Amino acid sequence: MKETPINAEIVQRHIAESKIRNIGTASIREIKRLINGIEKDTGEKFVRMEMGVPGLPAASIGIEAEIEALHSGVASLYPDIEGTPVLKKEAARFVKLFLDIDVDPANCIPTVGSMQGGFAAFLTFSKIYKEKDTTLFIDPGFPVHHQQHKVLGQKFESFDVYNFRGEKLREKLESYFSKGNIHSVLYSNPNNPSWICFTDKELRIIGELATKYNVIIIEDLAYFAMDFRKDYSRPGQPPFQPTVAKYTDNYVMLISSSKAFSYAGQRIAMMIVSNHLFNLRSADLLRYYTTDIVGRALIYGTVYALSAGTTHSTQYALAAIFKAVNDGSFDFVSVVREYGEKARIMKKMFTDNGFQIVYDEDDGVPIADGFYFTFAYPGFDGEELLKELLYYGISAIALSITGSERTEGIRACVSLVQRSQFPALEERLKKFHENHKNGH
Repeated sequence: MKETPINAEIVQRHIAESKIRNIGTASIREIKRLINGIEKDTGEKFVRMEMGVPGLPAASIGIEAEIEALHSGVASLYPDIEGTPVLKKEAARFVKLFLDIDVDPANCIPTVGSMQGGFAAFLTFSKIYKEKDTTLFIDPGFPVHHQQHKVLGQKFESFDVYNFRGEKLREKLESYFSKGNIHSVLYSNPNNPSWICFTDKELRIIGELATKYNVIIIEDLAYFAMDFRKDYSRPGQPPFQPTVAKYTDNYVMLISSSKAFSYAGQRIAMMIVSNHLFNLRSADLLRYYTTDIVGRALIYGTVYALSAGTTHSTQYALAAIFKAVNDGSFDFVSVVREYGEKARIMKKMFTDNGFQIVYDEDDGVPIADGFYFTFAYPGFDGEELLKELLYYGISAIALSITGSERTEGIRACVSLVQRSQFPALEERLKKFHENHKNGH
C-alpha cells in the first residue's frame, strides 16, 4: 500500500472493529464514531466533513433570552403545545419579512428541531385522505427522512432531480402525482447534500402541480437565506428567500434554528402551515384523531403525542432571535456567509487536485458556494472513495445514502473545517492525487 498521511494499519483495524459492513453506506453517526476512534489512536486530527452541524458560535441573543427565561421559572412549567404567543408572533413576522408570505401566528408551531417537524408532518398528512398513503422525496436529501418512513412503516418514493431541472421537472412530478397516491412532497432548498437551489420557475412548477393534484409540499428551509448569490438579509426588502408558498396554498415550511442561527444543540424549529392547509377539513382524519381539521390534528393529535411540546426556554430563545432579525438589529446572513467563503476555497483545493464537483449547476447556472458541496474522483465510486479518503485524514459521506443517483459522489460539509486546517487539507489532497492520478 502507498504511503498515506494516516497509519493504514490503525485505519484498517478500526474499520474491522466497527462491524460496519460497508463504510460507504454507513450512517453519518457511524462514520463520526469511526473517525473519533481513529483520531484517538493515531493522534492525528481529521478534516471532518461528515457531520452537517454548525461550526459557528450560537447566537448570543438566544442564549441570553434563554437564561432569562430559565431564571423566570419556565423550567417548572409545561409549554403550551401550540407554542408561546411571543414566538408564534415573531415567527409569522419573520415569514412575512423574509419570504413575503402572510401566515396566521396560530399556524406557526414550534417543534423539537425540523426533524420532529418532518416526522409530525409525515404522520399527519398520510392520514388526511384514505387513498393518499405515499410521500415523494425530491432527492438527493437528508437520509434520516427516509429512515423516518422506514421506522413508521410508511410508503415513499423518490427520484434524483439532477436530470430533471427546469421544465423537465413538470413531467417528472406529474408522472408521480397522476397516480393519486402521493399525499406530500419533501425537498430542501438550498439542498442538503448537493447545495442545488430551485429556481423560481421550478418552484412555480411544483406549486402549480401541488394545487392541481391536491398534494402538500413540505419545504425544508434548514439553510435559510444561505444561497449567497443573492442578498436575502434585509427584512421587508426584496429579494426574498424563494419559496413554493408563492405558488400554492398547499404548503408547510420547516424553518430551523440549527444552521442559520447556530442553535442546533437546543433542538428547536418552526413548522409554518399555510392558512388554507391549517383549516382544511377531511372526514378521513377522524379515523385517527378526534377532529377533522388538519391544524388541530397536527398540533393536538400528533405533536402532543410526540413530545407534549417543545422545550419552554428555547422557545423564548428563538423568539428573541427572530425579533432581533425582524427588527434589523441582527444580520444573521452576514454571520453564516463564512460557510460560503470556506466552500469557495475548499472546492478549488479539490478541483486543483483532480477532483470534480458532482452537482455543479442550477438549471445551467453555476451552483452557489455554501454549507455543502459534492465531489468525485475519476476511477472511484463514492463508497470506495469515502473509504480511501480515511487513509488521508479526510471524512465525508457517500451520496448513495442520500437518494442520489450520482453514486460516484461524496458530500462534504464545510462547517467544522477550520481555516487553520486548510494547509493540511491541501497537502492531503495533493498526496491523494499523487497516489491515484494513474489509477487505483
